[in-house]
Parts: sequence; C-alpha cells; structure tokens
Amino acid sequence: MSAQAEITAIATELKANLKQFPNFPSEGILFEDFLPIFTKPDLFKKLVEAFKLYIGDKKIDYVVGLESRGFLFGPTLALALNAGFVPVRKPGKLPGPTYTAEFQKEYGSDKFQIQKDVLPAGAKVLIVDDILATGGSASAAGELVTASGAEIVQYLFVMELDFLKGRDKLGKPVFTLFGGQDQKFSS
Repeated sequence: MSAQAEITAIATELKANLKQFPNFPSEGILFEDFLPIFTKPDLFKKLVEAFKLYIGDKKIDYVVGLESRGFLFGPTLALALNAGFVPVRKPGKLPGPTYTAEFQKEYGSDKFQIQKDVLPAGAKVLIVDDILATGGSASAAGELVTASGAEIVQYLFVMELDFLKGRDKLGKPVFTLFGGQDQKFSS
C-alpha cells in the first residue's frame, strides 16, 4: 500500500471515531471532539503514524505544539521524528523571556508566547494543532517561530474546517488528515 493510501485509510478510521456535540460551546456550533482517539492506544499510534508517513524523510528539528490540544500529540510526534518538542502557550505560563503574538478569535483577541531561547536560528519546525479553523492561533504560532529565527517547514492539523479558509492566513504548506463540516452548524 502506498503512503498516501495508508494515510487515507488511517484518516477515515480516525474520523469515524470522532464525537460531535451540537451547540457546544455555544448555540450554532457543532463541536468536533477528537479526544476519543486518545482513549484507544491503537488509534493514537495511527494518528502519529499518519503524520510520520506524510513527513517522510523531511528533516525536522522541532515540533511546535499549540496550547492545548497540540500538546496531546505533538510530543509523541516529535519523538517519532527524533525531534524536540516546543510548546506555544498563553501568556504567563512560560518562564524567562518570551516572544508574544496576538491573534483574533471569534469573540475578541488572545495572545500566544514562546520562550526566546528555545528554537535555534535556522531550525526546521513543524507547527501542530488539532483543528485548523480561522487560522488565527496557527498564524500567531508561526509569527513566534519566525521571531525565533527558525524556519517553518509545514503546518499539520488533524482536521480542517475548510469553509473558514484558515489556511489562507498561514503562508506555508498545510496538511490536514481530513476535513470537517462544510459550513457552520445550524440547530
């Protein structure tokens, strides 16, 4: 089986294990919960394997995971790629000097930070998170990686809400295992 066929088969199995919660966290939202993947070790391994197959032999020095769901599989993916893991966090969670980037959310703005001395200049970086929606948080993480002097190789997501066109904000290659809803949920 080709790598692409194996990735497609894994993605289909993973998507079948998601749970949906209408009107969470607010009215009109259909929440896609990918946490059930982590309750089954074989599915968790397949998630990491699909990303590893996609990366192939690309040289990756660090995996940068976004708070908080990027922390669930980012470190495991980093180990599988023999790379380091670096967290991007909300303000006040990291010690020492940090870079800060602001981003827009559906209801206001937020900020992310990364430690200033953690990514060496020129390091090859993957940025990972669970869902690509508007692209705001991923774009902020990209700003932080760039401020560190490292190079973004790719953004990786488990799922993408295509209708929000978040990938248009990222300016680097984007890979998602599968798409989500075609449009905003209406109850």
